[in-house]
Amino acid sequence: MDAMILNRHEEKEDGDIADDILVERAKAGDREAFGELVRRHRAKVYGYARSYTQEPFMAEDIVQDALIRAFLHLGTLMDSRRFLPWLHRIVRNQAYTRMQKGPQKREQVFSGLRPNYRDQEPTDWEDLDSILHRLSSKWSQPADPNTNPEDVMVRRELLQTITGMLHCLNPRERRIVESHFFDHLSPMEIARLFQISQANVYQVLSRSRKKLIQEKTRVIVDQYVQSRKEAGIMKTVVLNTPEALTLRTWVTCVMSLHGMLAATDRKMSFPMVMGLSGHAFRLTVVPEQIHISGPTMFEFDQVLQHGLRNLGFESRSVSEFKHCTDISINANHVDPALLDANAREKRQLSQLLPQALELIHRSIDRGYPVLAWDLFIPEFGLIYGYDDEKKLLHAGDNCGHSTTVPYDHLGRGLVEDLFVLALDEPLEIDQRQSLIGALQMAIAHYRGEGSFFGAINGLDAYSKWVDAFEKRTIEPNGNAYTLAIAQDARHNASAFLKEIVETWTDSVFKGIRSTSLQASDLYAKIADGYAQLCRLFPFPAGGEPNDPEQCQQAIALLTTIESQEQQAVALLENMLETLTA
Repeated sequence: MDAMILNRHEEKEDGDIADDILVERAKAGDREAFGELVRRHRAKVYGYARSYTQEPFMAEDIVQDALIRAFLHLGTLMDSRRFLPWLHRIVRNQAYTRMQKGPQKREQVFSGLRPNYRDQEPTDWEDLDSILHRLSSKWSQPADPNTNPEDVMVRRELLQTITGMLHCLNPRERRIVESHFFDHLSPMEIARLFQISQANVYQVLSRSRKKLIQEKTRVIVDQYVQSRKEAGIMKTVVLNTPEALTLRTWVTCVMSLHGMLAATDRKMSFPMVMGLSGHAFRLTVVPEQIHISGPTMFEFDQVLQHGLRNLGFESRSVSEFKHCTDISINANHVDPALLDANAREKRQLSQLLPQALELIHRSIDRGYPVLAWDLFIPEFGLIYGYDDEKKLLHAGDNCGHSTTVPYDHLGRGLVEDLFVLALDEPLEIDQRQSLIGALQMAIAHYRGEGSFFGAINGLDAYSKWVDAFEKRTIEPNGNAYTLAIAQDARHNASAFLKEIVETWTDSVFKGIRSTSLQASDLYAKIADGYAQLCRLFPFPAGGEPNDPEQCQQAIALLTTIESQEQQAVALLENMLETLTA
């Protein structure tokens, strides 16, 4: 009689077993109970994730992470009736973690995540290999012919993710992690058990965490490719090699923007892209040594997406910067072996690689190449094709690189940054709005806004540059590169302003034509001044910038250029005031 009463209490009014009973069964090691909880609530959990992010693939990834965390930590749920709110909280935390930007959070070892299992009865699930064996034998196929195929897929994907994460550890690491997670031993207890120091335990747990994160990323990428295969969209697509890759320019980010726009119906000249994107007017230096990273020390997302809006497009990006507080490494000064494929294999995978791949697939399927950072060296390039079967991307830059790049090499370059940017929807924007946006960007930069980790922007850069020459602290290669970028930019600034006068015939621009021509002439003179400096300090050799005589020549030229640049900025401000009056 008691058993009959219990069974009736276990069932809800519709005949299904109540969530709290399934939770209790899952705690006791019932695999089918946890599988039923996943089947029952997965759609709702996905809805939670989508409410935090509009990225479908990111939402799926968040759900996977949340289900794995729920699976491993179910014993921490004290009130089994609160399963769904508890799972919702896990999803929310995972979503907030994913969407955080800025410097990476301090690494948390496993002990910081360890739940309190004191009230949990020992089960057969304490042995890692036993868990994996039971999961693989039970979850990989349906319990009966009537099982929902979607349920089978969900279980299989969860199994693959868990299995892939845990099997990446070596035997010693696995025993320590198993003791920590499944035997619930503290680091001190583990240290005694394995006769090692407690510090060593923390090192093993920290190293294991990194391995698990890497393996999880690999598994998710494999699942993503497999899902494309099952959906019948696994294919090879290679667009025409962008002509932009042959452009002779030092400003590789604008080369890439130009290549992206060339695939649309809004083709523009290179000077026009330089001007409207704001890069024709940029100048950024690293004080003291004038490091080579100066010209690329800016917020990629903010600056490039703002520039694309001036060019008539919204855009989407995926970015992860692991060392964003440091000056980048100079690729010209490192062992060439650090730039090859073997070196990439040894570096950490980006956790955002799956999202980056999805963005690349979507853009190329629409016929648009994708801008990417550090594909071969720390410069910008274009991805214009993919091969799902071989997991290769077709990519190139205008620095002499054109080849295939493995999917998992994205974000594993010399500086270990991941950044990809793709065109999204076209905008309804007229020439006047585009020019106003470009002038606002240029003037804000000249005023020093948007400075990035110690680099100096705009007009203030000149005094720091002169100081470096006076102190004889110039690094030749970086100085020569910064000069080449500045000369290229100002040459295109002159051409951009002249093109506006010659091709934009709308009456709105009558009031600025004379001013625009004056500014064009000034930028031509500035470009000539930089050309003299480039001859004095050619890239890549760099000349002798710390030689007293050459220092004096450089300081004189920079002082003249600074004065001309101040006059040019005044003209740009006049143009903006006229356009916005």
